Amino acid sequence: MYSAVFVDRDGTLSEEVGYIRELDQFRLMPKSAEAVKLLNESGLKIIVITNQAGVARGYFSEEMVRQVHNKMERLLSEQGAFLDGVYYCPHHPEGVIKPYRKACSCRKPASGLLEQASKDHGICLTASYVVGDKVTDIELAHRVGAKGILVLTGYGKDEHQKIKETPAKKPEFVARDLFDAVKWIMNDLSIKRNGDPDHKIECHR
Repeated sequence: MYSAVFVDRDGTLSEEVGYIRELDQFRLMPKSAEAVKLLNESGLKIIVITNQAGVARGYFSEEMVRQVHNKMERLLSEQGAFLDGVYYCPHHPEGVIKPYRKACSCRKPASGLLEQASKDHGICLTASYVVGDKVTDIELAHRVGAKGILVLTGYGKDEHQKIKETPAKKPEFVARDLFDAVKWIMNDLSIKRNGDPDHKIECHR
C-alpha cells in the first residue's frame, strides 16, 4: 500500500476567496505547485479533498466544480506537478438544493472521501497525512489515524487559535503554508526528493 498526503483545496492549495462562482477567481497559492512537485518526486500519492457546499447551497453547479478542478490540474501541470486524485463533497445538511441536502459520510470531518480514495489508490490511511487550514481537517486526520498538519494560510491563523483552546484537536505540525508542510512531511518520512518512485509501505491499521 501507499502513503499519501491529503490536501485541502481552498486556503491550502489555492487562495481562499469564498465561494468560487467564476473560473478567474481560482488561483494557486504561491509555491503550491512546487510543493506538489516535491511530493510527486518522493513517490507519495497526493490527493485533494474538499468540501464544496456551494453546490448544496445553490451557489454553483457540480459542473463549475469540475471546471475549477480542471483549471487547478492544468495550472499544476504547467509547472510540472500533478495530482493523483481529486475528491469533493457537494452536500450540506442545510442545503437548498434537495438532492444535495443531507448529512452525508463524505463532508469533512467525516472520513468518506479518504476511505474512497484509500480503496481507489491502495492508500494506507494510518501512514498518511492530512493538510488543511481548518480544525475539520485536523479532526479528519485524527478519525482515520493519519497525521494532521495545519497551515496558517486561508483560515489557518484563526483556526490555530481555536485549536489552542481545544488541545484534543492539536495538529502534528503547524506550517506556514503548503510548501512548509511538505518539507516537514519529507523530513518526517526521511524521503529524499529522488527517493523510491514506488514508495510502498506495510499498512498497520
